[in-house]
Amino acid sequence: MPCIKDLVKDQSTYTADSEQTVFEVACAMVERNIGAVPVLENGRLAGVFSERDLMKRVVVEGRDPRKTRVRDVMTAEPRTVAPNQDTEECRLLMHRYGFRHLPICSGTQVVGMISLRDILLRDLDERDEEVRMMRAYIHSTP
Repeated sequence: MPCIKDLVKDQSTYTADSEQTVFEVACAMVERNIGAVPVLENGRLAGVFSERDLMKRVVVEGRDPRKTRVRDVMTAEPRTVAPNQDTEECRLLMHRYGFRHLPICSGTQVVGMISLRDILLRDLDERDEEVRMMRAYIHSTP
């Protein structure tokens, strides 16, 4: 089974500071086409801010995104995974707890973010390769 560091090795990870406004972080998320960001406080992971947090804790509650700090609406103390974590274990963790994104941490250092989409796209690529190989085998037999 592949580990998650292989899935995200070519990705850069945008992190937000807990003092930034929701508006600033939401603009950065839109610009980068990402659904969640790790939030750092004094260089350490403090939480995750996601599209769900934006909808549930800002929009629905009628908060002003230009005045609201990310620290006040993020998901605090998120579950994390290690870089060598198996992709299947990550998928099960996401399914069990209803997450779509997990910070990847090496010790106290955030080294990436894995999404359910990353895992599913990799699975699709593997399945496509299996189908290609099976078709090649079928066409090569007399």
